[in-house]
Amino acid sequence: MATFPAPTEGFVLTHFIVSSDVARSRRFYTEVLGGEALLEGELSIVALANGWITISVGGPPTEDKPAVTLEPPSHLDRASSFLNIRVADIQAAYTEWSARGAQFLTPPIDRGQEIRCYMRDPDGHLIEVGQLTGGPED
Repeated sequence: MATFPAPTEGFVLTHFIVSSDVARSRRFYTEVLGGEALLEGELSIVALANGWITISVGGPPTEDKPAVTLEPPSHLDRASSFLNIRVADIQAAYTEWSARGAQFLTPPIDRGQEIRCYMRDPDGHLIEVGQLTGGPED
């Protein structure tokens, strides 16, 4: 069982996403990608491989982020950040996650030093899936 991402020293890195439907997004990260829900509700945390995805609803500015509104992606053809998942076998991940309902933009494409493809979560957050190949020097 995964443990809650609360370090006793140093820090841990989590990826925070804003969702229009937290339960739907939590199911995607647990049922499609195989994560484990540690916290369920309007704020959800999913342990995913060696990291965590924090999922929450959007909202207006708050005292600690006075000019920032949180909302899911509004234009799927524009991204300023994305989750990057490195896998040992991209074809196996592509096949398994597709069978579980993942919507990939393309099949995996060999780009020399890596093979990669992209998918979206239910709110449209972009996720890169890649396998390092070592490139031409191998």
